[in-house]
Amino acid sequence: MGLVIITALVTLLALFAVVSTFKNKNALGIFFSLATLGVFGWFTVMTVLHSGYPGGH
Repeated sequence: MGLVIITALVTLLALFAVVSTFKNKNALGIFFSLATLGVFGWFTVMTVLHSGYPGGH
């Protein structure tokens, strides 16, 4: 369950980074923040689907 919480927090921070870099019009920042959002978002969703929340076996 701890892994889901940590990856969800990183996903939320990446979402904040996407919004912030779009406001600043930083192309490299937009690329890396979208990549981070995609990777950690996918990992969070798949961990929730596979392990359940909160850890239902």
